Amino acid sequence: MKNAALVIMAAGIGSRFGGGIKQLAPVGPGGEIIMDYSIYDALKAGFNKVVFVIRRDLEKDFKEIIGNRIERIVDVSYAYQELDDIPKTFKGRWLDRVKPWGTGQAILCCKGIVKDPFLVINADDYYGKEAYRVIYEYLSREQDNQAEDVNSGSLHICMAGFVLKNTLSSNGAVTRGICSVDEHDMLTDIEETYDIVQSGKIAAAQRGNKRIELPLNSTVSMNMWGLPAEFLSKLEGGFYEFLSGLDEQELKKEYLLPQIIGGMVQNKQAEVKVLPSPDRWFGVTYREDKEAVVKAIGNLVDQGIYPEKLFDR
Repeated sequence: MKNAALVIMAAGIGSRFGGGIKQLAPVGPGGEIIMDYSIYDALKAGFNKVVFVIRRDLEKDFKEIIGNRIERIVDVSYAYQELDDIPKTFKGRWLDRVKPWGTGQAILCCKGIVKDPFLVINADDYYGKEAYRVIYEYLSREQDNQAEDVNSGSLHICMAGFVLKNTLSSNGAVTRGICSVDEHDMLTDIEETYDIVQSGKIAAAQRGNKRIELPLNSTVSMNMWGLPAEFLSKLEGGFYEFLSGLDEQELKKEYLLPQIIGGMVQNKQAEVKVLPSPDRWFGVTYREDKEAVVKAIGNLVDQGIYPEKLFDR
């Protein structure tokens, strides 16, 4: 078995952790939250380390609700994403900013902790079992070849590609990375697209100042990336460049993985293999989604895909 880590981005789950936060709502018959199912699927696929990216003010509650329990079954580490965790050159700027710097900064916090290939996921998304399996297999195959890729300036990355219609919420609009993929299942472009809702046999969405139509079978990214450990060094340099290009009044701009990786593809710094997943995504994007998620998990338990009780609580 090859070493590979599961990195869960959980720093944005809210400051009132456990006090009705939608991402932490119990959805399984044993009181499981969505993260429990993600970890269960990852361990079954072969991943042997879990890294939680959290904020320090959440640490005590986080460990009580899920961390301490998961530590009993797998190697667990913590990385901390904070607003002021930026290069010294930029300290003192953006004093009115209130949120950390996005998913790119979240993963950069893992530098020094993650030393093997790793999979990135969101804390509040259910991805299905297949994506974990195919990404672990990809990372295992590529692990021995990464040194050559680094020397040539190009990294081999993979991404779980979901079908747009399988990732929509019936309770409101969603944001997705719409992917362009060539005949070899390689990513050629990714565009962050907002306010996507189903409208009959198509989806309507906002891209910049335009309202556009999207086929429901479009390939989308759900921030599920398989990455070599060397990616973290690329991320560090990119974060410095990102901050250097910001105006001191740009309080909300974020350093985001889809834009980072998309830029690397355009600059020939990375190749991204899109691994199609037939699974249906679900998550608690809106509070009204919880009922549907509970029902979906219940159906999976009834089918025998998951046991009624995942882990000892």
